[in-house]
Amino acid sequence: MPDGIRKRTDSFSAFLSHYLIQDRYGRPGKGNDKGKVEGMVGYTRRNFMVPIPSFASFAAFNDYLEEQCRKRQSDVLSRNKTSIADRLTADLAAMQPLATPFDACHKQAGRVTSLSLVRYKGNDYSVPVAYGHHEVWIRGYVREVLIGCAGEIIARHERSYEEADMVFNPLHYLPLIERKIASLDQAAPLEGWNLPEEFLKLRRLLEARMGKAGKREYVQVLRLLGTTDMDTLAGAVCDALRLGAIGYDAVEHLVLCRIEQRPARLDLELYPYLPKATVTVTSPSSYMCLMGTSS
Repeated sequence: MPDGIRKRTDSFSAFLSHYLIQDRYGRPGKGNDKGKVEGMVGYTRRNFMVPIPSFASFAAFNDYLEEQCRKRQSDVLSRNKTSIADRLTADLAAMQPLATPFDACHKQAGRVTSLSLVRYKGNDYSVPVAYGHHEVWIRGYVREVLIGCAGEIIARHERSYEEADMVFNPLHYLPLIERKIASLDQAAPLEGWNLPEEFLKLRRLLEARMGKAGKREYVQVLRLLGTTDMDTLAGAVCDALRLGAIGYDAVEHLVLCRIEQRPARLDLELYPYLPKATVTVTSPSSYMCLMGTSS
């Protein structure tokens, strides 16, 4: 390849085209081609990363670096008469506003398999079963993989860098499991799904009272996670267990009550299998019957 010509990736070419800029490459082994960059890397390493710091995440590390850079903005460097902050303000005033931000990701097309999986970079990611055999688009970010169909995002996963990994979202498979309820205990997408203890208690009670239909109602309760968060649903399940209202309809009602912040009013007519209590007005004749006499 002739000197000065470098191979661009499709993503980098798209980046240049998006912002209408030209690329300029430094020569291999010639740090003086980009001396300010190399100098700043060295300054950052010596001043901000010696001794080697420890952080819980890259996000925390980045926050630390940003804080150190902001502290340095009041400094006036050699050959300059104003501070770093003043020079930055002048530069920002001269810059033109950016267009729509560039979507920095790797993009490719894919197809959903019969197992409701989409392959990306050697790993399989789940999508809702309703999209089986559909054509989809995939966007791979550093920490996330997005999968969409037409103009809709249908799945969002944390990106895996393992080899031949399978990344499941249990919610994607619940509609199928509800129809084929016998697969509830053997479904691979549900393995390792750590649910709060109250969910397991609810399932035991539903199965004890309703058998196979109880399993189906339990899956319906889990499907509520598609529209509400785990804390809200877990609280509603606890309320249902405390009230003795064991069923999908009761849990759904209690979820709505928590969201709308209103008291629960359960209608026991929705639960025909529960013992029905009949309350009448007490009359003196009822007590006379107990004494073996009548009035």
